[in-house]
Amino acid sequence: MKIAVNTRFLLKDRLEGIGRVTYELTKRLVEQHPEDEFYFFFDRPYDPSFVFGDNVHPIILSPPARHPVLWYLWFEWSVAQALKKYKADVFFSPDNYLCLRSNVPTVMINHDLAHLYYPGQIPTLVRKYYDYFVPRYLQKAKEIITVSNFGKQDILKHYPSLDQRKIHVAHNACSEDYKPVSAQEQSAIKNKYTSGEDYFFYIGSIHPRKNIEGLLKAFGLFKQQTGSNMKLVLGGRLAWNSEGIQQALQNIAIQEDIIQTGFIDKQELPKILGSAKALVYASLFEGFGLPILEAMHAEVPIITSNISSMPEVAGEAALLVNPKSEEEIASAMLKVLNTDIAKRLIEAGKLQRKKFDWDRSATIVYDAFLRVR
Repeated sequence: MKIAVNTRFLLKDRLEGIGRVTYELTKRLVEQHPEDEFYFFFDRPYDPSFVFGDNVHPIILSPPARHPVLWYLWFEWSVAQALKKYKADVFFSPDNYLCLRSNVPTVMINHDLAHLYYPGQIPTLVRKYYDYFVPRYLQKAKEIITVSNFGKQDILKHYPSLDQRKIHVAHNACSEDYKPVSAQEQSAIKNKYTSGEDYFFYIGSIHPRKNIEGLLKAFGLFKQQTGSNMKLVLGGRLAWNSEGIQQALQNIAIQEDIIQTGFIDKQELPKILGSAKALVYASLFEGFGLPILEAMHAEVPIITSNISSMPEVAGEAALLVNPKSEEEIASAMLKVLNTDIAKRLIEAGKLQRKKFDWDRSATIVYDAFLRVR
């Protein structure tokens, strides 16, 4: 079978959410199916480390697709031509997009429908692109993979005319890089980032939907109530519409207790997460919420939101909060410092994390290939 794959988010030293999912799934698909030929479509020069086997053919298609106009040109022209040229049997697109102009059967991963919930947090042209193309992508795809049961039900809620039989759940899972961090390593990380103090950790893009302003206010309330020396470490790059967050960071009274790391590479991130007192991930909406699962593998307590997919991922391994309540988040920050509560959450995480496995998810994706070819 000739399998074409949209790999435009495989970026060396810049693997974020969708890029990490693409990496973990495609690596396993290539290794598990040496009998198949894989055609990886990149939108810029690629790193050789992403060529996972002799059965991978890396192909660069122009233009680099990081703008709505360029998305259209890349998917509807460059990808369409490449699918025809290489005579693909299946097109796998793991980033919410596909090619409408091609008749090659497509298996697409839809990560979420966040644009429907928070349209004001998306640039106007991007929002218009999503509003027009997402329904058409969902209709065109022969098979749709969602990363949570919540995601599947959300698609059916907003697009009830879709055939639910073509929607399948393949949960995200966790990289093997995440594991408990030794006391010595924890001490070194804290010395490096927080002058030796304990800290709460957030990882993800610095974007309004991630509720960073709410997190800052909650942390300020926690500090006011406790007088603690705890720090808050924010890991992640600035994303769209982050001006309000930057302003809040400049105006907050406890600036010295908030550390911004920017983008963190894959070697450092597990160490920073594994050295935290807790992960605080009080997002307003997630299709999955991968940092929740990563914290379970790092054996770190979790505070996360009680909405969208996050309770499904967290199970009993987190303190669930209303993300719009600064008081609830601050209260959970205090609770999670209790040794007994922290231990209970960590033990629950050891059980919950067994539900998520990349090999199992890769099998679900490959089964979809077989159904549509």
